[in-house]
Amino acid sequence: MENNYDLNAPKIELPNATVVLVLGIVSIPTCCCYGIVGIVCGIVALILAKSASNLYASDPGRYTEGSYKNMNAGRICALIGIVLSVIFIIYMITIIAKVGMEGLSDPSILYQRLGIPAPQQ
Repeated sequence: MENNYDLNAPKIELPNATVVLVLGIVSIPTCCCYGIVGIVCGIVALILAKSASNLYASDPGRYTEGSYKNMNAGRICALIGIVLSVIFIIYMITIIAKVGMEGLSDPSILYQRLGIPAPQQ
């Protein structure tokens, strides 16, 4: 493979490395937004990380090591966010199947369906 740039030229940042990091980090706390926002942010971060990783693999001497590390950290955060989002979605489906939508909106129905005594006021 032939490099078409000057070895003394300054290294550049990987494209979208910061975006991958931000989306990966955002996917973790947004997993509680019904899981959908966390999955979307995580998947977009993984797609961008894959293209940035391919760019770095094709010519690692051209890009800074720090931007590559940021991209890897973002990819790991995105994976964690996706896993947490999927767990939250499974949890919500289980709760809705157990108590129903009206049980989520009315606490007395929730206590009744779960078979626990309602707290005294």
